[in-house]
Amino acid sequence: MPVSTFTNCLIMGLIVLLSFIKANPLEFAKPKLSDYGFFREPMADQIPVDNIFPYRISTELFKDYAFKSRFIVLPEGEKISYISSEEFDFPVGTIFIKTFYYPADFRIPEKNRQIIETRLLVHTPEGWTGYPYVWNTEQTDAILEIAGDRQKVSWIDKQGKSQKVNYLVPNFNMCKGCHVIDKTFQPIGPKPRLLNCDNFYDGAHKNQLEKMLELDMIDEMPLFETIPATAEWGSEHYSLNDRARAYLDVNCAHCHNSKGSANTSGLFLEYHEKDVKKLGVFKPPIAAGRGSGRLDFNIVPGKPDESIFIFRMESTDPGILMPESGRKMVHKEGVILIRDWILSLEDN
Repeated sequence: MPVSTFTNCLIMGLIVLLSFIKANPLEFAKPKLSDYGFFREPMADQIPVDNIFPYRISTELFKDYAFKSRFIVLPEGEKISYISSEEFDFPVGTIFIKTFYYPADFRIPEKNRQIIETRLLVHTPEGWTGYPYVWNTEQTDAILEIAGDRQKVSWIDKQGKSQKVNYLVPNFNMCKGCHVIDKTFQPIGPKPRLLNCDNFYDGAHKNQLEKMLELDMIDEMPLFETIPATAEWGSEHYSLNDRARAYLDVNCAHCHNSKGSANTSGLFLEYHEKDVKKLGVFKPPIAAGRGSGRLDFNIVPGKPDESIFIFRMESTDPGILMPESGRKMVHKEGVILIRDWILSLEDN
């Protein structure tokens, strides 16, 4: 091989290698959760160090009844930019922390917790990426597990009944199934309208957006009172319609929107959607199969047992259930909510 050809090949090989290294998302991950220094010891108490902001969202994604704790880590000196009630722009270096755990007895949620996993969503110079960390049996630390994990979990529910599940920790690539919108990996939950609710800070309840402004975390955001707030699905303070729409928005709309992975379905379940046909009312499924249960429409007003929504929500069959990832169990309370909502719909 001539020297010039060999040199060109070597250069091209180095370029390919360097581009891979640059694009390799694992370069930003640390082997253990403790390596980040997010929490005070003992880490299982989930008490963050200074400048890490605990938050919640008004309606949560169902994940086999797991409890969750959430935190935002901003790079020093940086702020969040407010875009709209639907969107924040988070600076490069932002990290979202979400820990999944089960109390041994749901009637005493603050005691005997078993932490299963902590997921990090990191805004790298190459874009957002997610890392799954699985907690050890001693509950002292969590290890990066790119392949994910499965763990058998058991607990006593709020009614005093024993429950168990084969809990799935998603692998590195499974995060993309929900977090890729408009072909871009991005956060789902921390929208202004979902953060526009109270949390517990310094011994008192306070609106989260107000607290974030107080801490100078957000740049040029309007008064939180002027920002729409998403209903809390389990609170009777909100109307049945708002609660049901919030539930569908958080559990389904990350795929079922015009820019999501289910955009060809024509079923769009975002909180602000007004077209009842797009919401599923008398809308036939695009692909009729086992997932339709031989039913004709996604929603038949007043008839939940004739609605595909309920058929799929009540199933644990991987080829039928919806959402199609993230759960092994039926969310009984969620099914009741959507049943009641369908019963309340008028046949137009």
